[in-house]
Amino acid sequence: MPVESHVDVLVIGAGPAGLMCAQGLQRAGVNVRIIDKRPKKVPAGQADGIRPRTIEVLQGFYNPSPKGGIERTGRAADVTAPTARYPFVVTLHQGAIESIFLDAMREMGLEVDRPIVPTALRLSTDEEVLKDPNSYAVTTTLRHLDVEGEGETEVVHAKYVVGADGAHSWVRKTMGIDMDGEQTDYIWGVVDLVPETDFPDIRNRCAIHSNNGSCMIIPREGDKVRFYIQLSEKDVVVDRATGRVDKEHTKIGPEELLEVGRKSLSPYKIDKVGDFGWWTIYVIGQRVASKFSVDERVFIAGDACHTHSPKAGQGMNASMNDTHNLIWKLTHVLRGWADISLLKTYEFERRKYAQDLIDFDKKFAKLFSGKPRSEDNQNGVSHEEFLEAFQTFGSFSSGIGIRYSPSSTPTIPSIVEPKHQCVSDRLTVGMRMLPHVFIRAADARPYELHDLLPANTKWKLLVFTGDIGAGNTKQIQRISQLAEELGGNDGFLKKYSDGAFDILTICATEKGQVNYTDVPKVLRPHWSSVLLDDTDMFSRTGGKGYEYFGLDPNNGGIVVVRPDGYVGFLTPLDGIKDLEAYFDGFMVHGKI
Repeated sequence: MPVESHVDVLVIGAGPAGLMCAQGLQRAGVNVRIIDKRPKKVPAGQADGIRPRTIEVLQGFYNPSPKGGIERTGRAADVTAPTARYPFVVTLHQGAIESIFLDAMREMGLEVDRPIVPTALRLSTDEEVLKDPNSYAVTTTLRHLDVEGEGETEVVHAKYVVGADGAHSWVRKTMGIDMDGEQTDYIWGVVDLVPETDFPDIRNRCAIHSNNGSCMIIPREGDKVRFYIQLSEKDVVVDRATGRVDKEHTKIGPEELLEVGRKSLSPYKIDKVGDFGWWTIYVIGQRVASKFSVDERVFIAGDACHTHSPKAGQGMNASMNDTHNLIWKLTHVLRGWADISLLKTYEFERRKYAQDLIDFDKKFAKLFSGKPRSEDNQNGVSHEEFLEAFQTFGSFSSGIGIRYSPSSTPTIPSIVEPKHQCVSDRLTVGMRMLPHVFIRAADARPYELHDLLPANTKWKLLVFTGDIGAGNTKQIQRISQLAEELGGNDGFLKKYSDGAFDILTICATEKGQVNYTDVPKVLRPHWSSVLLDDTDMFSRTGGKGYEYFGLDPNNGGIVVVRPDGYVGFLTPLDGIKDLEAYFDGFMVHGKI
């Protein structure tokens, strides 16, 4: 008889998306298990660009020279992400990124079980079982592999399954989910190396257009550099049945890739120091899964539900943000904080984003892979078109321009509600909360607001009180009334689960005119939770936060930040009834 086990969430696949999911759920106290077919994690290579809602300054653009070879056409800073807290891209190979997750999981007592492959997955068809958020609705059969590829069988009974098992996802295929889209004719090679070169911009991110084809240079950790090199059909053999590179019959390796790169980089010289770090060849595919979940019990994430070119640095970032979106929703349902219908918003939000990503990628890949305009090719892509595309796409590719939409379907809760968007003309409902520095009322120390909004699966109620300094009697009375409506015996906070909300109070009052104890107790659950829109003791940082957020200091307002950092709702200080209506759309009453 096979071994049987039970788990809240089974994560299949230990790449960035799966590891993000597992560590987030474990941190939230969910009983989670993660498996992977690989005996070890990725050692190096693969994805390497981290965009925490930011974008690297795109510095180098190169086009064909009239004399042959390439010349610098211009440098451009990407200014399409002006609100980014971290205005740069961090490059670190996937193996190192996975190690960060693995180390964090290990500290919490969670390890990846490997090598294990799933062999069967069965989802209950009983409606009563599917409606019960705590029923074990999914049965998965696993095979523990030994050296010969055979091993014992285990049956796992899970409440939910997340398939983060890559572009050729077993979970997706098993659940009969189609991939919509197409394979392009664009063929690219990737090679990581430590270069020896006279190319002056080797430590800048460069987009190179040459008569030999396009090339992108991405500076990496240490002295490493990643080259994306455009290839032609004569360089590789493509399996027309699968659309993938036939590596068995393709006689090209990293040395040959570098040789193509040398031609694209001429007249500059390039060689390598030591061994190649990693390399691969691929054909760009642009596809989105027809659905991202089945009955809100089996979910797919990352490459399992969207594939595209890697040159815009979206793959790993999109994948991790898929499961970041899913973590808090699963946790809310498992804790009994929210109705199971909340899980419908995962596909609603992330599939729309994936479709937008593919549309972006089609334009980006076409421009990047197209031949450059030159004396002999007047119909090619001009430098101006290329530059405009980078700057136009910058807000989207950085991640800070992502905007979730309200639901217009009765069965899908609207966790994005713009009813009171007029409260702020800078904080956009559906977009991530903007960063800004405020000072703590208790000791005038400056704090970046983002640091006070951790991804701890809780909702953040940011109460902007306006100016409650001495003499502003009207505003003080409004805040007292708000405190009663929030924390009274029949107040807002008593209706929902204890611990579902973190409250931060931000006053438009100078530090010398107010004490944190002046704020009603329900609005200061801890002495550190009262902030001021003022500069620090040395006037070096902070201030003008209300202006930056587009909030009226005479009226204030409440900003509801979702557990994933996106603004879900805005309301005036006297809008508690609307606040309740918003949360009643998906939260469960009375679990204290």
